[in-house]
Amino acid sequence: MLRIGIAQIDVKLGDRAANFRAVSGWMKRHHRPSELETIVVLPEIFDVGYVISRAEKYGDMEAREAAEFLGGLAQKYNVCFAGGSVLALTERGAVNRALVVSPDGRLVAHYDKAHLVPMMDEDRYLSAGSELCVFEFGGVKISLAICYDLRFCEWLRMGALAGAQLCIISAEWPSSRIDHWKTLLRARAIENMMFVAACNRVGVTNSEAFGGHSAVIDPWGRALYEGSAGEEGAFVDIEPDEATDARNFIKAFAMRRPELYKLLQPPLKKSDNEIKSS
Repeated sequence: MLRIGIAQIDVKLGDRAANFRAVSGWMKRHHRPSELETIVVLPEIFDVGYVISRAEKYGDMEAREAAEFLGGLAQKYNVCFAGGSVLALTERGAVNRALVVSPDGRLVAHYDKAHLVPMMDEDRYLSAGSELCVFEFGGVKISLAICYDLRFCEWLRMGALAGAQLCIISAEWPSSRIDHWKTLLRARAIENMMFVAACNRVGVTNSEAFGGHSAVIDPWGRALYEGSAGEEGAFVDIEPDEATDARNFIKAFAMRRPELYKLLQPPLKKSDNEIKSS
């Protein structure tokens, strides 16, 4: 068994201290001790919100400040934080980075958002990640995704093929497309026969409302928890082996025929052909 906490909170634009206080307050209000290994999920860019055009001012160098903050909370409450991305500054520029912080306070993994949102100008101000993140906690294999990644079934499938029984998603998904959010969460859970735990922010930034409706979905598409459009939180217990059972029953992974999926690969450029024939 694994216990998942979903911290559906608002995010104050450019105010790291206030957002850290909000996370601390959420933990104080909602956390209850448990013998189960516990993992807490926060929204996308929970530290400063969408100030990506001013990353040099608001960014966190290598996410050190956020990692230290979450490390302290992780130790205090004996939980793991996974997901909850931050605006991080790196050698290759600003990135939208999800963190994994263990109960002993260590930063043990991270994931840089691979698919950048053109509608939010992410592709203009951020550098895209290119590495899948699958880590293990409490004997459970877990993959990470951030918001717009949800629209790319191939990316989440790669995590499932790497053995992930649970995909954790942090988001700032707008209210105007919240039906897409709810439908895609179920679709990704069903097609990958995995649990999906998704935390979406609430509140308004620059007239853009964010829709909440965070959720924990089981491998059969059933909602174990679904939030409202306001600030709230929940802890949900899951049995990760249900993902393995679903895969053994449906057998969709075993019946895949990758040789038919040629359109998933871009056509070779002339230069690539020349290289291959040399």
